[in-house]
Formats: sequence, structure tokens, C-alpha cells
Amino acid sequence: MSYFEIFLLTLALSIDACVVSFSYGLVFSEKKFKNSMLLACSTGFFQGVMPVIGYFLTGFVKSFIEPFAGLIVFLIFTYLGVKFIIEAFEKYKEKPLCIDAKCLLLVGIATSIDAFSAGISLSLFGNRILKPAILIALITFLNSSLGFYLGGKLKHLPTKPLEVSAGILLIALGLKSLF
Repeated sequence: MSYFEIFLLTLALSIDACVVSFSYGLVFSEKKFKNSMLLACSTGFFQGVMPVIGYFLTGFVKSFIEPFAGLIVFLIFTYLGVKFIIEAFEKYKEKPLCIDAKCLLLVGIATSIDAFSAGISLSLFGNRILKPAILIALITFLNSSLGFYLGGKLKHLPTKPLEVSAGILLIALGLKSLF
């Protein structure tokens, strides 16, 4: 993958964290800066770590799956893209939001599971992982911070177009892996 494609992947992966942070920004009115930094650090950290884990776990089975790498990458990205699009149209039950250590851990993990699959894809493409992982963590941190800020300022901004766009972007990257 080129660095431009990795950057697009990074943007798509960071959308979940941005949307979650946007939701938190809608709810929290006290300690906004502290809460936004806690959330951004949690999501950024896990988004940076999960592709590294996926990348190195791929090494154990790489010889078995390498002949099918393009197809596997296509399937992973298409699955993630379709998942993003479907989730954009699902109605969620309102749940109270918390920002303690347990919640930050769960939010960090939940928003970064897709990044695990991206690490597998990066390995199959033969990319190194350090720079993409740092970029993923940094962009997620920034998008999470931005989402929290916008949540507090733009309470009527729809998140559905962001999620659908991220899904389409992942599907496009998946299709490109076939060629």
C-alpha cells in the first residue's frame, strides 16, 4: 500500500473514534478538555496498538495465506466497509456515557477492533508497521479530539454521512487490492 492509501485507511479507521467522541461531546459539559484528552488518548493508543498486534499475528500464518493475500485483504476491507455502512443506519438505544478507566478501556478496544484487521492487511501487502501504526494513532487522536469538540459545538451534525463515507472508502481500498 502506498502512504496515500495508508492515510485514507487511517481516516476511515478513525471515523468510529470520531463518532464516539462526538457522542461524548454532546453529553459532557464539564471538564471538556480533560475528558476529550482522556478519550482521544484512549482511542488513539488502541488504534495504534491493534494494527501492530494484527501485523505480527499474521506472520504465524503468512505462508499459508500469502497466495490469497489480495482476496483476503479485499474480504476484510469489504466486510469492514459494509459493517460501517450498516451500522450507520442502525438505531442505537440511548445509553448513559461514562468516562472512567473501565469505560475508556472498553471504548478504546471497541473502536480499534477494525484496526486489528488493518494490521493483517498491511502485513499481507508487505508494508512495515511502525509508521502506519503511528499515523493511525495520531490521526485517530486528532479525529477523536475534533469529534468531541464538534459534539459540544454542533449538536445537530449528522454522523451517518461520515460512517457511510468511511465504509465506501474501505470497500474501495478492498477493491483496489484485487488489482
